[in-house]
Amino acid sequence: MKKIKVGNKLIGAGEPTFIIAEVGSNHNGSLEQALKLIDIASEVKADAVKFQTYSADTLYSRNAPRLSEMDRLVGKEEIPYSLIKKIQMPMEWIGKLAKYCKKKHIIFMSTPFDEEAVDQLDKFVPAFKVSGYDIDNFDLIDKITEKEKPIILSTGASYFGEVEEAVNRIYTFNKNAELVLLHCVNQYPTQFTDVNLRAMVKMRDYFNLPVGLSDHTLGIEVPIAAVSLGANVIEKHFTLDRSLPGPDHSFAAEPKELRKLVESVRNVEKALGDGVKKPSESELENRRLARRSIHAKKDIKKGEIIREEHLVMLRPALGIKPNFKEIVVGRKAKKNIKAGSMITWEMV
Repeated sequence: MKKIKVGNKLIGAGEPTFIIAEVGSNHNGSLEQALKLIDIASEVKADAVKFQTYSADTLYSRNAPRLSEMDRLVGKEEIPYSLIKKIQMPMEWIGKLAKYCKKKHIIFMSTPFDEEAVDQLDKFVPAFKVSGYDIDNFDLIDKITEKEKPIILSTGASYFGEVEEAVNRIYTFNKNAELVLLHCVNQYPTQFTDVNLRAMVKMRDYFNLPVGLSDHTLGIEVPIAAVSLGANVIEKHFTLDRSLPGPDHSFAAEPKELRKLVESVRNVEKALGDGVKKPSESELENRRLARRSIHAKKDIKKGEIIREEHLVMLRPALGIKPNFKEIVVGRKAKKNIKAGSMITWEMV
């Protein structure tokens, strides 16, 4: 599996999980709030902070019907077009946000939702993220592929065949494309019963590509589980406060939770290890002291044939290992062995 470089980070097997702190629309139209969110992402040691670059005029028809989840997320007044118009990020922020991310030593990313956004973002982002809803938008995918930068392709609300078509499309335009696939469920919040993490594993095994999870569940259990299953990338929405108005706040992680997520992922990475079954350094003393070895159950005289009833298996493991008992039985004692003594090879 080829590793992908995004900024100064490598993504792939054996590398630390690439953690994307997703702002989405949680800036609420305030540049000050957007900068504060960058501060938080940097402070909790996420690898990247990601925004979304879209325009209502190129995203939704003015006649698009309401989505049922809008009642819960933003109330009953909005239609998709007017909602997007309110929460779209001004293009003039892009350079300012990218510059501030550089100052804060965190990678700046933003998902483009139209071809103009691709051009606007190109000189500021080290990689492009494709929304799962655009997995069959080949005009946009082609435009992004032409930039010859790493692509993180989300697969929310997609069938496996649609993922395969998008991957093939990217490689048709650029056979050397650097690609990461994110499993995702576009339900806000995502219910645990809908997550289906094994689909992420299936994509990794089938495409032989780095994979990850774009997570919309409440809490941090699911992304941690994804890392234990081999996720190379974790993307998680975050907010200053879940009670703020807007469509992306209610299911996002608050700052303390985001910090806990990053810390937990790093702990899980340490716990996963290298896969070689062997005693850890910390176990070696216990291995010697808490395993057993062959001891004399009763006195054994020099020259006496050692019988099974002479022996008992006791801790510590400083004598002959118990699995060699059958070799010891039937041998002669080379010296007097007192009851309770450990038996070593020099004694038989």
